[in-house]
Amino acid sequence: MPDASYAIAAVVVTAAVTWALRALPFAALAPLRESGTVQYLSTRMPAGVMLILVVYCLRDLPLTQPRALAPVVAVAVTVGLHLWRRNALLSILGGTAVHVILSSTVFAP
Repeated sequence: MPDASYAIAAVVVTAAVTWALRALPFAALAPLRESGTVQYLSTRMPAGVMLILVVYCLRDLPLTQPRALAPVVAVAVTVGLHLWRRNALLSILGGTAVHVILSSTVFAP
């Protein structure tokens, strides 16, 4: 069994490393807020990420089969809802609901 000074030193070092790792993002965040690159990315990245997700989800879609219509309709509903209401939560929930309903009823295997 290690002696008390070794255990105390281990706890102090662990606490210091944990505190530093938790404080580091806040220290690095302040200079990044004034960065033009970060401001540009903050306006452009959400659309880019959504585009990548759509491509990833639809890349293996068998377009020759009727069941491919469910995700295509769901994407159209999602885009339509978002253009109409400009509410991301409503768009995502609406598109998801349409996809689940179509996949489990109309296009069920």
